[in-house]
Amino acid sequence: MVNRRRHGSRTQTQPRRKPPPAQTLREPAVFAKASGSDCDVLHDKLTLAQARRGTPAHRPVRVYADGIFDLFHSGHARALMQAKNLFPNTYLIVGVCNDELTHKYKGYTVMTEAERYEALIHCRYVDEVVRNAPWSLTPEFLKKHRIDFVAHDDIPYTSAGSDDVYKHIKAAGMFVATQRTDGISTSDLITRIVKDYDIYVRRNLQRGYTARELNVGFINENKYRLQNQVDKMKEKVKTVEEKSKHLVHRVEEKSQDLIFKWEEKSREFIGNFLELFGPDGAWHMIQERSGRVLQALSPYQSPRSSPSSSPTRERSSSPTSYRPLSPPNI
Repeated sequence: MVNRRRHGSRTQTQPRRKPPPAQTLREPAVFAKASGSDCDVLHDKLTLAQARRGTPAHRPVRVYADGIFDLFHSGHARALMQAKNLFPNTYLIVGVCNDELTHKYKGYTVMTEAERYEALIHCRYVDEVVRNAPWSLTPEFLKKHRIDFVAHDDIPYTSAGSDDVYKHIKAAGMFVATQRTDGISTSDLITRIVKDYDIYVRRNLQRGYTARELNVGFINENKYRLQNQVDKMKEKVKTVEEKSKHLVHRVEEKSQDLIFKWEEKSREFIGNFLELFGPDGAWHMIQERSGRVLQALSPYQSPRSSPSSSPTRERSSSPTSYRPLSPPNI
C-alpha cells in the first residue's frame, strides 16, 4: 500500500508509514482521572452496527468492563481480550472495585485493591483503569467516562439486592456479551489452596516464613516441621536407592559387555584353532607336505632280513675267507 501525492503534473509515490505500536505493548495502562475523561472529541452516541463497522473514524469505541479481578488469571485475561476485540477500533476501560465495596458485597479478597489495580494496568489488552469503580453503573458514571458499551458475560449477576446489576445497561442497548472461560476462577484457585492447606503451610515454613505470619499454632508448627524432616529423610533414602539402582545397572551393563566380549573372543579363538588344527586345517597340510619332502630326500632301504640269511655273516663264518690283517708299513 502506498500514498500518492500529485505535485503539478508529476506524481510522487511514497511508502505508507506503519502506525506506531499500541501503547499497552510498551507501557502500562494509565489510571483514569478522578474527573473522568478529558477528551475534547465530540462523543456522539453509537449503535452496535456503527461500532462493528468501525465508525466513527475520528475516535475509538470506548468499551467498559468491570470486576474484582482477585488473583488475576487467564480467565480474566481472556474476558478482557474479548472486550478489546469487540470492535475494529476499541479503547478498553477497566473498572476495579475497592476493598470496602468488595468485602461488603462479595467477600474477603486475597489481593489488596492496590495489588489488583497494579495487575490490571499490566494486562496488554487494557488501555485505562478506573480505581474505586462503583458496584452498580449509573448514567452519571457512564457519561463521566464517555462509555459507549459495557462488556461482561451474559449470565445475570445477582448482587446488592438486584436480580441483575447490568439489567438497565442491557435495556439501554449498551451491553455486549463476552464468554466465560470454564475451568478457571478465583474461587477455584482459593479452593485448591484450602484443600492442600497443610502442603502450602509446610512449604512456606521451609521458605522461611514464621508460624506467626502463617497463623499457625505451636503444636501444628512442630508437627509440620517434623513432617518436613521426615520428607527430607525420605528424599535422602530415595536418592540413595536411585544411586544404588544406577550403580547396579552400570555393573550389569559392564558384566554383559564383558560376557559378550568373552564369547566373541572365544568364538574367534575356536575358529582360529579349527582353522589351524582341524582335518582340513593348515597344520595338517604342513605335516603332509613335510612328510612328502622327507620321503623324497631319504634313500630307498630294502627290508631287513633275518641274521641267518645275511650274506655278510655267511662270508665271515667261512674259515677260508679269513685273512689276518698285515701290519701297516712303517
